[in-house]
Amino acid sequence: MKINFHFILTILVLFTSISVFAQKTEVSENKIVYKTDDLMITQISANAFEHTSYLQTNDFGKVPCNGLIVRDGKQTIIFDTPTTNEGAEKLIKWIKEKLNCKINAIIPTHFHDDCLGGLEAFHENMIPSYAYTKTIEFAKAKNLIAPQNSFTDSLNLKIGKTYIVAKFFGEGHTKDNVIGYFPSEEIMFGGCLIKEVGATKGYLGDANVNVWSNTVEKVRAQYPKVKIIIPGHGERGNKMLLDYTINLFKKQ
Repeated sequence: MKINFHFILTILVLFTSISVFAQKTEVSENKIVYKTDDLMITQISANAFEHTSYLQTNDFGKVPCNGLIVRDGKQTIIFDTPTTNEGAEKLIKWIKEKLNCKINAIIPTHFHDDCLGGLEAFHENMIPSYAYTKTIEFAKAKNLIAPQNSFTDSLNLKIGKTYIVAKFFGEGHTKDNVIGYFPSEEIMFGGCLIKEVGATKGYLGDANVNVWSNTVEKVRAQYPKVKIIIPGHGERGNKMLLDYTINLFKKQ
């Protein structure tokens, strides 16, 4: 049987082209697109970006703190502010100038500084803020800048032609921790309720460790198709983060 050299060559070229395209796509979706000493932005999908800023703590040193930016068309919504107003100003400027997008809302996922430390900058830029009712209550009690608009269980906000969800499933890291979800790309911002794989239990000063596992089990049941999960601190991953967090706080 004769082997057609040109046919084989064509197949090899096609295979190589597909491999190169796949590699370029993977790189473009996990690429650092902005970086300074106090803020880093990484593209993690076609329309989602992880933002990371830093918080100096007494017990854990300088801690990287994650947030999420989601986009549809020329509109964005952000989960958690950078830890400072300076970092928040950089994030706002980057979205407006580099993405050429409007920021529809900022949603802090609980009342700690790693979630709303830069909230004042958003308010000064006339960007509306939304949070679970207890987050607003706790922020005001601690004389912090408080989000403007509240929800009692869950929140759906329109972004372009799609929407995001912010929902309270129960106590865990704090009594007010919520998660964010971007259904069109099946991306979850777990915030500090969700731990990276290999993490310790971390700061427990406002936690309810007795129900933490049960809360995350509810999250897992609600979003079985989630593809990417961003924890409040550390490396993003998949559903393994939910399983790890459940097991970490499960009663022995």
